[in-house]
Amino acid sequence: MISLIIGLCAGVLCTLSFLPQVMRIYKTKRVGDLSLTTFSMLSVGIFLWLIYGILTGSLPIMLTNAAMLILSLLIVAMIVKYK
Repeated sequence: MISLIIGLCAGVLCTLSFLPQVMRIYKTKRVGDLSLTTFSMLSVGIFLWLIYGILTGSLPIMLTNAAMLILSLLIVAMIVKYK
């Protein structure tokens, strides 16, 4: 049970770490210093972690990576749109 709580807390913190970047891009419409390659590779990695979580049945990994994938893809989309 404690490992589930730790996993969920870690997931929430990691996921929330994307929000300031998403909000900043949304407000400023500036993405010049962001790398499309980096965020694309990150998105693929997060997707693979999501698949791993599904295959292993790990709720913290599934929830965290599903949310992080959405935010990461949102950043990728904004980089493409605003560059």
